[in-house]
Amino acid sequence: MSGVMGNDQDADIDLGRLFSAVWQRRGRLLAATALAAGLAFVATTIMAPSFRGEARILIESRSPNLSAGQTPASGNDPVLDTLNITSQAEVLQSSDLIKQVARDLRLHEIAEFDPDGHSLFPGPFVLLGLAQDPLSVAPEERVVREFREKLKVYPIENSRIIAIEFSSHDPKLAAAIPNKMAQVYLALESGAKLDTQSDTAKWLEPEITALTEKVREAERKVADYRSEAGLFQTAQSGSFAAQQLNDISNELARVRGERANAEARAQNVRAALDAGRASDTLTDVVGSQVIQRLKETEANLQAQISDQSTVLLENHPRLKGLRAQLQGIRRQIEAETQKILASLDNEAEVSRLRETQLIQQLNTIKADSARTGEDEVGLRALEREAAAQRQLLETYLARYREAASRQEPGAAPADARIVSTAIEPQEPYFPKVVPIVIVVSLATFVMGAIAVMLGELFSGRALRPSQAAPGIEPEVRDEADEHLVHRMQADAAAEFDQIHARLQNEQPAPAEEPSEADPAVPGPNAEDSDEVFNIETVANYLTRYDVSVALAVSPQGDKGSTATVMLARDISDRGKTVVLIDMTGSACPSRLMGAGTLPGVTDLLCGEAAFGEAIHGDRLSDAHIVPQGNADAVAAMRGIDRLSMIIDALADAYDHVLVECGAADVEGVSRLSRGRDAEIIFSIADAHSESFSATLDGYRNAGFDNLLVMASDATVPSGRRAA
Repeated sequence: MSGVMGNDQDADIDLGRLFSAVWQRRGRLLAATALAAGLAFVATTIMAPSFRGEARILIESRSPNLSAGQTPASGNDPVLDTLNITSQAEVLQSSDLIKQVARDLRLHEIAEFDPDGHSLFPGPFVLLGLAQDPLSVAPEERVVREFREKLKVYPIENSRIIAIEFSSHDPKLAAAIPNKMAQVYLALESGAKLDTQSDTAKWLEPEITALTEKVREAERKVADYRSEAGLFQTAQSGSFAAQQLNDISNELARVRGERANAEARAQNVRAALDAGRASDTLTDVVGSQVIQRLKETEANLQAQISDQSTVLLENHPRLKGLRAQLQGIRRQIEAETQKILASLDNEAEVSRLRETQLIQQLNTIKADSARTGEDEVGLRALEREAAAQRQLLETYLARYREAASRQEPGAAPADARIVSTAIEPQEPYFPKVVPIVIVVSLATFVMGAIAVMLGELFSGRALRPSQAAPGIEPEVRDEADEHLVHRMQADAAAEFDQIHARLQNEQPAPAEEPSEADPAVPGPNAEDSDEVFNIETVANYLTRYDVSVALAVSPQGDKGSTATVMLARDISDRGKTVVLIDMTGSACPSRLMGAGTLPGVTDLLCGEAAFGEAIHGDRLSDAHIVPQGNADAVAAMRGIDRLSMIIDALADAYDHVLVECGAADVEGVSRLSRGRDAEIIFSIADAHSESFSATLDGYRNAGFDNLLVMASDATVPSGRRAA
């Protein structure tokens, strides 16, 4: 992790120094706090106490219901809407109401409400001419001004109640003034309603007189017009012409029916006679009394003829006489039948004549009815005018009677009532001695402590230089920018070829249990020895024992970082998921794996990139790389605490997490591991150098027992290169 921080050195605030400075000056702070508490206690004790009284008024419709058919006021009454409630609250604060209350209670005689009028000397600003002389204002106006400062009127939320609050040094006045305001308000509202009723009655009196004359004149015009036009009314409230037309129409229908009946009966008799049918089959003939007597006579003669035929001969004179009488009777019957037919014809003719007369009368009545209809148009106009005037007169009379009945003082109550009267307060609401003393004391102590801390900060005594980043030597930290500019120029492939040509004779590390363990894999306690392993052996160890997190330290710089890249690729070739985190200053692993300019770990630490944007694939294997990144290294080191969370998140997603720390020291690795039981891999090129032995002893002395030495001067598996 060398070279991660830049040349800038920040200053931290020494909190211990700040609290120490406050503790050193605790005596002064406590003395100032006690003094402030004493002054607050004295000030609140000598202050005149203020008392507060409250009365409440309910706004509701209180118009008396004098008619049983009238519906009571409901929630939709204009008196009860929100705007009216607010308006009534403003009325309670009106100058006229306040002046009346002040006059009734004689508030101008009380010094609390007119301090300027009771003062012996004018104020200093008045003497210097910087302020207006308050005595130039009327006493009543001065009282109103002081009154408004002590008054508070507001509607209670979600209700139709208005609260009246008043504060005064006199508890009796604090209760009396809200109650008096409520009474004056109700009196003013009731008086306003009385004035409205009185004004209404006065206005209606001449209007009713004039309207009565108009109604009389309209009704007279209706009667004159009806008489002139002959539009007389019948019992059925209709015109005379219409009644006549109706009667003639009914009579005409009746006559037409009689005519049709007579013609049908005559036609029936005539048809029967023409057909030679017996007349006794006809109803009109049989019903005639003459025909009935002739039929009886005919029957008697036929009986006599039958009796005499048994004893007399056919030519007997008596039989001839009887037969002659019978023939005469039959001729009489025929003659009477003809008379009946003639009577029926006469009856039909009379009906036709009557019908003709009725039709003539009907036509005459129709002409008269048409003229009458035109006259009725004008009559109905006059009647409508008279009816409208009459209805308006009745409405005015009803309203006048109602207004006249409500002119008494108790007949028009105000649309409000007192629901809570103010009572004389027993305790002042201001000042509250104990809370004020406590608040002043705490505020004095806190402000004093803040002043001491600010003095320490401004003097620089509470500032200290920022500590070096974990695992970075001072010399390396001061030259971090230089390392970032002068990165390794040699090609990674050439470096690997040099290492491979120089280190060919690696001996495999002996196993502790050759009979059971794999000779190519170190045992679980191999870290405690000084044996040096090649890359393939370390890869076998990490995969066999499922080492999830391993910290790779490269004391010899980029050559060791190259071996760490080879280790990640070897683990990937074994079918394991592996990710390499580049924490070096030179960004060698990032370049070797093809992610030199991509977002990486510094971007994650600064919060400028997400996990998906900081993880990239290796160009030669399935391994992944979290490169150094493009964010500012100094800013990234300020969020180094996030690195542990990043490693834990990657360990949950990958089988192995390799953190390449570069040439980090013991302190840096300790801060990075943070007590984590992680494997420490020393990636070196020369395992026999004295500097490396001293570095290894330093880690062991610091308590790191899990040390695994991986030398790059061993046989590298064929087909795998660093670049």
